[in-house]
Amino acid sequence: MQSYVRTTIKERIAEVEFFHQAGNSLPSNMLKEVADAFKKLSGMADVSVIVLRSGGDKAFCGGASFDELIQIENLEQGKAFFSGFANVINAMRKAPQIVIGRIHGKAVGGGIGLACSCDYTFGTIHSHIKLSELAVGIGPFVVGPAIERKAGKAAFSEMALEPAVWKSAEWAHQKGIYQYLAKDQTELEEKTMALAMQLTEYNPQALFELKKIFWQNTENWDDLLLQRAEISGKLVLSDFTKSFIKKFKNK
Repeated sequence: MQSYVRTTIKERIAEVEFFHQAGNSLPSNMLKEVADAFKKLSGMADVSVIVLRSGGDKAFCGGASFDELIQIENLEQGKAFFSGFANVINAMRKAPQIVIGRIHGKAVGGGIGLACSCDYTFGTIHSHIKLSELAVGIGPFVVGPAIERKAGKAAFSEMALEPAVWKSAEWAHQKGIYQYLAKDQTELEEKTMALAMQLTEYNPQALFELKKIFWQNTENWDDLLLQRAEISGKLVLSDFTKSFIKKFKNK
């Protein structure tokens, strides 16, 4: 299957789905497509709910593309690379519709940021999570605000300082990253679409107003997340990270 980002709309529900053959990692061009999809849907008054999902039956999202990471040669490229997830998170945050996350499998790094940028997130018992950035010599700076907003600073700190440790789906559920854990993908699909359909029966304006309240005090994220992207953009040029990348390339 070729990589893709596609949007479908039916009965006031829009679905944004992405797929990449390398563990559903998201290269820069696909991140732009996802951000553009949310921006376009933001202007559609006949859409009340957006479901974010990925294709395949393995990982939900492997984070940013490592193939691109190893090609960064200067600060400008670094900041642009790490701004990819910043732009998606901000597009999800500013969309007036309720965003439901359908997280069918493991999520790493930026994938956790996407899950935490949804207003209501479903996972399965297989939806384990890991923030691996520190092991690379950088850190989960861009996704940090989204994770802290959902799970709190203590949970974010625990994940950030244990970059080699997978946190169970149950742990993520307890911390509020997932609002519901399904036993399998069949139940996940049923629960996700049941909530989406239920929400379409409510007053769209009430949903829009609730969305504003959910995201109060995040108005500075347009600047904040780009500042965080610049931090990662600098660190990716460090000797530590260059050494890590060199070892990775020589495997």
